Amino acid sequence: MRRSLVLAGGGMRVAWQTGVVRALREHGVHFDHVDGTSGGIMTAGMLLSGQDPAEMGRRWSGLRVRDFSSLLPLTDYLKGPWALPALGDAEGVVRKVLPALGIDVETIRSSPVAGTFNVADFATKTCVAVPHTDIDLELMAAGMSLPLFIPPLRRGPRVWTDAVWIKDANVGEALRRGADEVWLVWCIGNTPYWGDGSLEQYVHMIEMSAHGALFAELEAARTADRPFVLQVIKPRYPLPLDTEFLAGRISADTLVAMGYRDAWDCLGSASASGVPKDSACTTMRDPPRGVRFRERMRGEAGGAELVLDVTVELPLPAAGTASPGARLVGHVDHAPWGGRVLLADGRIEADGTGVAYVARARLDGTWREVRARRELADDPGPDLWSDVRRVAFRAGDDCSAELELGLRDAARALASVEPYGVHGFRDRAEALTELARVGLRRAVTRTGGDSPRTSSGTS
Repeated sequence: MRRSLVLAGGGMRVAWQTGVVRALREHGVHFDHVDGTSGGIMTAGMLLSGQDPAEMGRRWSGLRVRDFSSLLPLTDYLKGPWALPALGDAEGVVRKVLPALGIDVETIRSSPVAGTFNVADFATKTCVAVPHTDIDLELMAAGMSLPLFIPPLRRGPRVWTDAVWIKDANVGEALRRGADEVWLVWCIGNTPYWGDGSLEQYVHMIEMSAHGALFAELEAARTADRPFVLQVIKPRYPLPLDTEFLAGRISADTLVAMGYRDAWDCLGSASASGVPKDSACTTMRDPPRGVRFRERMRGEAGGAELVLDVTVELPLPAAGTASPGARLVGHVDHAPWGGRVLLADGRIEADGTGVAYVARARLDGTWREVRARRELADDPGPDLWSDVRRVAFRAGDDCSAELELGLRDAARALASVEPYGVHGFRDRAEALTELARVGLRRAVTRTGGDSPRTSSGTS
């Protein structure tokens, strides 16, 4: 079985793919070929640079997201908006982002795993799959240079730019290289929602182009009677846009943890025959309107520091309806466990006296339940942090600790509350108004979490 890992684009949000790659590695899936398009170029570059998924996560965690943005020379802006080559340039990506992610061209060129990086050649209007032996940092950045935002790379008669308008995932290249099984890691949203405003409609254009090209390639393979197994890893709901990442409304750590959770969700229902090769293979659900917040709790277990870091996704129910299930993602940092361990199947369990965060952690090839519970005060305040409480932590039968959500971490948790599943200022304001009406504490304590996937727990 010859396998290709096809990493689709998704902008800076492809930090999510790092969590996916970690789950695939833990699941025992290995690849003979790695292909990256647009933002997926970064994930492909990190893998072919020899990084393991844990190191990839550390690098995303330490990356300054604002380094993606760098300005053109001042003289370009003086030309006026109609003569600008783009809003910024690629210097930040080439000089700061790619090196910070540990992407090393010489290591990539000597990689024992074959790789391809898709870049659009504007002169011929074609997508060129550049072999890993020929890649360089400037070409990688060109492959992520969305028109309007970053100018193309000009080399002689060639004009190189982002291939997303031609294709956002090169399944055809994987088949050309003999793949029997293609694992497609897909980031671009696919719901019926159509939004107003220039940003959302720019995103919709990418969605249409990316999906149209993907479905055409799948149909071409079917027509040519080219058999292969297609596996798709995708989020349940569309990922937050890059603007939210840049604004600090979501972190790289949370995106990585989301990717890990979503990958295990998909692996839990995967079959050896793959998924149908049709337009439903990337379909996602419309997200509910809700709020997201992040908590960090600290303590000690077995003489070593233990930190539990979770992001809770809490849907806000409509008036008179039951609350949908809350989900959580996150990680545990604990040296005896080998460092950072990501969580899967996260949910909230609440009763009249307390709240428990429940998830699974994969340790030494087996799953262990992780449970963190804290009692709530009899006379509650409006939020979860008005009375800072100690948290009883347990992982399986041999690890327990008393964690504390300190005053500083409580303040950070309160400041991290952000709406999600909203579109535009008005929708965002309405979500916050609904939160104020219900109260965060009440919303959490009356929620029911999604049931964990038992199939992923036995993989």
